[in-house]
Amino acid sequence: MAMHRGECFCGTVKIEVSGDPEGMGYCHCRSCRSWSGGPVNAFSLWKPDAVRVTAGADQLATYQKTPVSERQFCKKCGGHVMTNHPPLGMVDVFAATIPTLDFTPGVHVNYAETVLPMKDGLPKFNDFPKEFGGSGEMASE
Repeated sequence: MAMHRGECFCGTVKIEVSGDPEGMGYCHCRSCRSWSGGPVNAFSLWKPDAVRVTAGADQLATYQKTPVSERQFCKKCGGHVMTNHPPLGMVDVFAATIPTLDFTPGVHVNYAETVLPMKDGLPKFNDFPKEFGGSGEMASE
């Protein structure tokens, strides 16, 4: 089984993910853009039991702006680590946090809010696929 290790910006909070992610892609929503500080957020979704904090758990803080996302970051450096999505039963570990993960995006979500159009041939959902509570409507490129 694959195992990947990652950490926050200063290295205080360390995480480990095991197995394969349930999905990978890009989120274009305003919240993810604002949180990540970039025009798009690269995500990897994992089942909660595949994600483990191995060090610095006492330095892991949570900010919850919406019921869908519990964003977690290091109290010491502010480095973003992951986002719990309880309604989806998934944890988004930011792709950049796991340097050894072969990031292979398969989808764009919240593409209706994009500020960086991407012509990569991947499916682009206006919001989310139906399986994740969205409309399932595809965006036009």
